Amino acid sequence: MNNPTISTKLNLVVPGKKKDVRATQKADKVLKGFGLTFSYIFLIIAAFIILLPFYYMIIASFMTESELSQGNTFWPTQGELIENIVFNYTNTLSRFNYWKYVGNTLIVGLTTTCGGLIITILSAFAFARLKFRGRDLLFTCFLATMMIPGEMMVITNFTTMSNLGLISLKSTAVQSYMAMILPFLASVFYIYLLRQNFKQIPNELYLAAKVDGKSDWTYLWKVMVPLSAPTLITIFILSLIGSWNAYVWPKLVVSNSDYYLISVALRSASLQIEDHEQLITQYSWVMAATVLVTVPLLLLFIIFRKYIMRGVGRAGIKG
Repeated sequence: MNNPTISTKLNLVVPGKKKDVRATQKADKVLKGFGLTFSYIFLIIAAFIILLPFYYMIIASFMTESELSQGNTFWPTQGELIENIVFNYTNTLSRFNYWKYVGNTLIVGLTTTCGGLIITILSAFAFARLKFRGRDLLFTCFLATMMIPGEMMVITNFTTMSNLGLISLKSTAVQSYMAMILPFLASVFYIYLLRQNFKQIPNELYLAAKVDGKSDWTYLWKVMVPLSAPTLITIFILSLIGSWNAYVWPKLVVSNSDYYLISVALRSASLQIEDHEQLITQYSWVMAATVLVTVPLLLLFIIFRKYIMRGVGRAGIKG
């Protein structure tokens, strides 16, 4: 039989608990709403701060020089927009040999990237799969070099390239390209990134390949490289972007302007006009040249961003 005392207690307690649960759920929804609102406001403000310079760079390349010198507008108001664009970009391209410098950059960038990929694949495979004495200690020493700022290696690299006869006032195209390529063929960070990805591949695949009589070389190129394609694409893109953005080292080792990379050529471009026997920099042309240099990288990142995220994410799963 039912106990009337227990039934009475239940009737007294349960409605109160339901009320407390509803109040808690309502409070949680309010807090969640405030949290989401704050997050979106913060992200919008951060995106605005980040995108504003890019927006102004593009818009400034559409303005007239007098309008840009005033510095108080964020949209062209003088003259026809199409005419301003044609005028600025036509004059920029006539004074800035864009395609030649893009060709130099692609030669250096693709050679550095492809050569670096081969070195990275072989090194990462050795550190991930091969068993030899002192492997972990050697890899630790490699990682320790990542603590050294790249600027500290400039003098050493410059001395090495000079001793090899690759740096001179009358350097040839091959000498100039090799001086820019050789110091950056090997990257400890990329080796580490790919090694972490290789270590995620099950060891059973390696043992099965050995049972089938496959060599380490065949296993590397037939199994490990295809499985690590996202990380390899990430390394390829990041290395190419690094070569495109390089400035200090190419400016230091190349003296002939015919072999400048795009970033060095942009800084050295003569985007000026003569006014009353004075050379006046046309900042609308400078902005147009900057857009021409920046847009290819933005497009490259937008197209391949999912591969970059996937490659970096997979490399950090297993230590």
